[in-house]
Amino acid sequence: MEDAEKGSQERLDSAPEVGEDAVTSVGPSPPPPPAITEEERQELQEELDKVEDEIQTLSQVLAAKEKQLADIKRKLGVTALNELKQNITKTWQEVTTSIAYRRTSETLSQASLKATAAFSNMGSAISRKLEDVRNAPTFKSFEDKVETLKTKMTPSTSDPVDEEREDPPAAESEGSPLHEEPMD
Repeated sequence: MEDAEKGSQERLDSAPEVGEDAVTSVGPSPPPPPAITEEERQELQEELDKVEDEIQTLSQVLAAKEKQLADIKRKLGVTALNELKQNITKTWQEVTTSIAYRRTSETLSQASLKATAAFSNMGSAISRKLEDVRNAPTFKSFEDKVETLKTKMTPSTSDPVDEEREDPPAAESEGSPLHEEPMD
């Protein structure tokens, strides 16, 4: 029973402290190497305690400085959004002044000029070809035939006065309510 209590006591003692490595907290600590005397072990333990205290002190100082920084920023009106804007502006400035950005920008600019010239030349060539097709005898003949067909299909516009004088067709005049004959 005492062995079980002693084992649980050892596990409680070996719980990792703040800042302790995960490697050292995996299992029970190994016994000290046999080459270290009790006096050296005592000195190392004191040094360990001193370093842990320094770490804790530095953590507290850092927390206090971070709080002081936040207070100063608040008093100056510096918000997280303003900081983000400044960081983005600074980063963009660094990117645009980089050699890689300038080379890429120059290359894209040259490619754009060449593409613009190529499209312009292509547009001119297409326009010339379409004009050549339009002036070709085959297209002229086709155009004339379409115009003739259009003329035949479109009703001719006549004088509206003539339309009023025309007699209605015979089928419509008989039995039509407009042209009823009196009944005897």
